[in-house]
Amino acid sequence: MKKLITIITVAVLTMGMAACEQSDTPKHVPKSDTGVGKVSANVTPGANGMTREQTNIKRRVELENAPGAIKHMYIIASMTGDVIIYSTVDGKVTSSGKKLTPKMTDTDYSEAITIGDKTFRVNDILQDDGTYGSSATYIYWWDARGVYHQHWVTGGQILHLSDQPMNFPKIILNLETVASK
Repeated sequence: MKKLITIITVAVLTMGMAACEQSDTPKHVPKSDTGVGKVSANVTPGANGMTREQTNIKRRVELENAPGAIKHMYIIASMTGDVIIYSTVDGKVTSSGKKLTPKMTDTDYSEAITIGDKTFRVNDILQDDGTYGSSATYIYWWDARGVYHQHWVTGGQILHLSDQPMNFPKIILNLETVASK
């Protein structure tokens, strides 16, 4: 009888340990419509403690917010390769969809934030650059002379932004040649 109790105890403990191990594994692995499951990779951070992706994002945000930074924007016709607009950019090009405040919502799945002395539930999360929203219909910027520009991006346009000027053989509209105010 003692032997039977020992065998049952060992069996119960073994099943209990197996159940504990299984509870750590996800019950549902996300899968695409084709049945491909989520995969993770072991990534070793660099000497700065960040991945390359995190380093790139950090450097971009720092560059875009550097005092006095001037960039060069080229809007290129995709069919011909001609630069249809060139302009300097004082700081950063901004999309019309970017906002300083989030969209409001009352859902249980939204994020609670405090603005002033009030708490709101929002369906947007504050992004790295301190704004809410995403890219939208048009972009806007100020050039190196302080002139405001707004451009609606339509089909067939490629936008290229650089912190150094580039050499293109043909620029159709050079906004830098317009007389200052």
